[in-house]
Amino acid sequence: MLTSMGDVGVGLLVLLEMVFPPIPSEVVLPFAGYLSQAGDLSLPWLCVWSTVGAWLGSLVYYGIGRAVGMARAVRLLAATRLVSRSDLERGAAWFERHGGGAVFVGRLIPGVRSVISLPAGAARMNLLSFSAFTLLGSGIWNTVLISLGAALGTQHERLHQYLGYVDYVVYTAVAVAVAVLVVRRVREHRREATSASGPASQ
Repeated sequence: MLTSMGDVGVGLLVLLEMVFPPIPSEVVLPFAGYLSQAGDLSLPWLCVWSTVGAWLGSLVYYGIGRAVGMARAVRLLAATRLVSRSDLERGAAWFERHGGGAVFVGRLIPGVRSVISLPAGAARMNLLSFSAFTLLGSGIWNTVLISLGAALGTQHERLHQYLGYVDYVVYTAVAVAVAVLVVRRVREHRREATSASGPASQ
């Protein structure tokens, strides 16, 4: 799968991860780095395209936050069930505490990496500063993950026999991530229903 998608395709997956967090870059990028040592992908271009993809994806939530504000954006995205309300609120709290620097640090933290763009947009953070922090933080994160996979790829001859299982691991990781997301959404929905029925029953 990753080989057929190429370097640009891996960047597209990272873009999608920024919009749909269940896609796990922690799985995709190390395997992409591994494949670069097997000669199937380019290590430098993987770092470039994954970072460009992260930046483009971050502009989606930044634009939503800037257009409708934080409160409405949280309600809108939480209603889609693609992003957890708790993650959105955690990103907002993180931004309030740390300001613009939170965009850089947030790119290095799973669960915050995608949603930190929303409060930045809602606060109308300067787009150039936002982009610089995003490119720097995402570049570091992506390069580390890709490099870890590339280090494993130096053992290509020894591990070549397992290469056929790479796609299965990626598919499984995505499936597990989606399952966890669904379970979290169901639990949140039940908690919201319980809290709503509590005052009504009183």
